[in-house]
Amino acid sequence: MSDVLMNVSHFGMSFLDPYLMFLTAAGVFFGIYVGAIPGLSVTMAVSILISFTFKWGVNEALALIAGIYYGGVYGGSRSAILINVPGAPAAIAAALDGYPLARLGEAGQAIGLTTVMGVFGGLIGVLCLAVGAPMLSNLALLFAPRDYMMLAIWGLLLVGSLSGGMMAKGVFAGALGILFGMVGLDPLTAEQRFTFGSVHLSGGAPYVAAMIGLFGVSEVLVQLHELHFPVVKQNVSKLMPSWSLIKKHLPLASRCSVLGVVVGALPGAGGDIAALMAYDHAKRTVRNPERPFGEGAWEGIVAPEAAAVGSVGGCYIPMLTLGIPGDAVTAVIIGALYIHGMKPGPLMLLETPHLFWFTVGNLALSCIWLAIFGFMGIKLFAKIVEVPKSALLPMIVILSAVGSYAIENNPVHIYWMLGFGVAGYFLKMYGYQVGPVILGIILGPLLDSNYRRAMISAGNDPLQFVSEFFTSPVSLVLVLLLTLTLASQTRYWAKFFGLFGGRRTED
Repeated sequence: MSDVLMNVSHFGMSFLDPYLMFLTAAGVFFGIYVGAIPGLSVTMAVSILISFTFKWGVNEALALIAGIYYGGVYGGSRSAILINVPGAPAAIAAALDGYPLARLGEAGQAIGLTTVMGVFGGLIGVLCLAVGAPMLSNLALLFAPRDYMMLAIWGLLLVGSLSGGMMAKGVFAGALGILFGMVGLDPLTAEQRFTFGSVHLSGGAPYVAAMIGLFGVSEVLVQLHELHFPVVKQNVSKLMPSWSLIKKHLPLASRCSVLGVVVGALPGAGGDIAALMAYDHAKRTVRNPERPFGEGAWEGIVAPEAAAVGSVGGCYIPMLTLGIPGDAVTAVIIGALYIHGMKPGPLMLLETPHLFWFTVGNLALSCIWLAIFGFMGIKLFAKIVEVPKSALLPMIVILSAVGSYAIENNPVHIYWMLGFGVAGYFLKMYGYQVGPVILGIILGPLLDSNYRRAMISAGNDPLQFVSEFFTSPVSLVLVLLLTLTLASQTRYWAKFFGLFGGRRTED
């Protein structure tokens, strides 16, 4: 009984300490605006702030970092909805229907709905962290390199859902992204690949600069064809979505939140893959959306936002219980814990349970602040899309250049951004989505390194490599998922497997 009371007291510490509450609130507020600016990543913000927390207590440092983490993941959807430039990779899926909603004049309510569903997903993530951390961590521990390889392949196959149902175009765009992701140093041998002797290419293609170019600069070039179009006035009179709209999408948000937690608990997966899978899940299971997906479906912003924010709680699971980062941000947080004398890993729950329950409580408080700050500034944000394009488009290019340069203070990233911007423009002109290219750049190195590790573990024997897929329960489940994903892209799926895959929205 005393242990339970002790855990409850540590859970409520952030709620009772005004200073910790202020730090969490400041982190959420700062994170929202960092996440909304393309190029200013949450990882970069956390990395910079850790240098200011060396002399702080561990609770104060974790409170500020947790707030920034939640705010940054949520904030990326704002710019995705308003100007079709995701502030973070996890917001790529939200842009597919969020931006069409803004063009229909519904940016205010779209941001309001993502706020509600993001908070809901965040609370689900915190609950799963508190209740299911050991269980999900043990599941993640079972994953071998071949399983991470298949997870990357699965993510790339899902791009068919991001390409208007055209699997061939989605796979081509994803493969193009993998090709760019291979540029740089070999992860195992450190030999140069596709660098053509250039030192500037040895660092590889910076995916943040690529994201800014493919979404920001390419959109500017596309919008040049539409300068004569009238400005769409945004409806911001009612920011809070109706209870009927929220209630209608709660089941989808619940499923996608849990999906985000599970994916976030897999080391290296993170919110971007979680959001992609959630969008694909929504597109397959929602039978009668009010609008088609890709044209302003509410489900198209509910699913990825709930999964992305829910994945934050999932990413904390392997970090706290195994000492393995769930994504780039938690990798930085692990460094902060070591700096403050903590040792995240299997013994953490036994040796320092108070730190675990403090973290759970602080994440719950971050969700509350997210609900408060999420509805602040929406009217100001919504005015962005009402600015004349002749003034807005040059501002987007300037901010894109600044954001690309700010990643590593490297002017070469600006050239990467411009190159990807031109490439994205031509891809869009010929009917290709640019989201799969970004996902290919992100997942390519994960696919490459884990494939080679799996081959090494199989003794470089192809037959042994293939047979291992059918000897592990985890691998077998992933093989089945890959098979179902491929089958669902055929024209026979709706007829023979409609019960499992749902009805295509365009039918």
